Amino acid sequence: MSLLDTRVPAVVLRIDRNPFHHGTLGAVRTLGRAGVEVHVVADCTASPVSRSRFVRRLHTPPPPDASEEQILAVLRRVARDVGRPAVLVPMDDATAIAAARLREDLTPSYLLPAMPAALAERVADKGRLAEVCASVGVPHPRTLVPDTPARAAEDALRLGLPLVAKWSRPWLLPAASGLRSTQVLHSARQARELHARTAEAGSPLLLQAFLPPGPDRDWFFHGYADRTGTVRAGGPGRKHQSWPRGAGLTAVGRWTPNSEVFALAERLTGELGYRGVLDLDFRRCGSTGRYHLLDFNPRPGAQFRLFTDSAGLDVVRALHADLTDRVLPDGDPVTGRSFVVENYAPLAALRPAPGGRELAWWAADDRAPGWAMWGLWARHVSGRLRRRLGTAAPVPAQRPVPRADTPSLTDNEKASS
Repeated sequence: MSLLDTRVPAVVLRIDRNPFHHGTLGAVRTLGRAGVEVHVVADCTASPVSRSRFVRRLHTPPPPDASEEQILAVLRRVARDVGRPAVLVPMDDATAIAAARLREDLTPSYLLPAMPAALAERVADKGRLAEVCASVGVPHPRTLVPDTPARAAEDALRLGLPLVAKWSRPWLLPAASGLRSTQVLHSARQARELHARTAEAGSPLLLQAFLPPGPDRDWFFHGYADRTGTVRAGGPGRKHQSWPRGAGLTAVGRWTPNSEVFALAERLTGELGYRGVLDLDFRRCGSTGRYHLLDFNPRPGAQFRLFTDSAGLDVVRALHADLTDRVLPDGDPVTGRSFVVENYAPLAALRPAPGGRELAWWAADDRAPGWAMWGLWARHVSGRLRRRLGTAAPVPAQRPVPRADTPSLTDNEKASS
């Protein structure tokens, strides 16, 4: 019996318009290589994803600020085109939240994990995540949610400077606002001025204690909680390099054993009744050694293919197998394996990798996306240089400036994000 039921197609969904989202390509490849028919609902006009030989068909996505009703209408249209039930794979927070809330409306056209409809939104909301951690006994940086600009200034002094400011629901931030989901503040005045933009941001501002960065402190965990709640097909990883330096996006990561991180992930899923794919970010406190949960993403992380075990199982394949009643094999962890995003860490992609390596863009059996990425990346970098020098022409509409799921942060800004 094959690992996946190839009679059941998959629909990969994303409304974030980031042409450099390598996680989408990873989902397309891992399912396509297993023989699954893959449909992509995302804006791939200028993305290397559209060049993958594993994409059966591209479908027009909802707009980035789509309502649940708009997302439902698009998915119903796609379901008619696909013609049979499919596994739905949301790739950003907005679509993961909508899919969980719309599960009953999407059935039986789509197969989705069964869990409380509001749980995905609860864990993705950075303000409510502090409450979640407190309820299950998982460390989390001290967090305050001021209700006025004046209170924001007071809370900044109460927490101590510097501190981290976050918008509770970053997926609601208008793309043209210039607001960042997370940033480090160095004065009470900055906190007051930022809070004054709450209406524009679309969600509350929260202030969080600053956890300093340092060696061996940034960790992530990818996993899949199956229908019984057992965490499968993933593991803990350590971030070795980020883009930009010290930022949230993993440029180089390595599968590294960490029983404490694994135990925290199991506690979260078990206590909450979470089902499906999860991507967690932790930071270890330098003074206490405790791992603080910074983010809970109810979807695959962009580097999920790092955690491909000896049986060929990763979290996206586990999702498909579990929802189609396949038995998930018990593979062995391939610790020491690394993941490299070539355009962010080109030298790391050229170094020897004795533990094995997964590249974000290049693949011998699917070369076109890798070549397309370098062409698009060169245009992106040269465009940014021209704009910095004040000589850039307007950016063509079909080649938008990429915007990551979580905007890029500096060394200090990531410290407690």
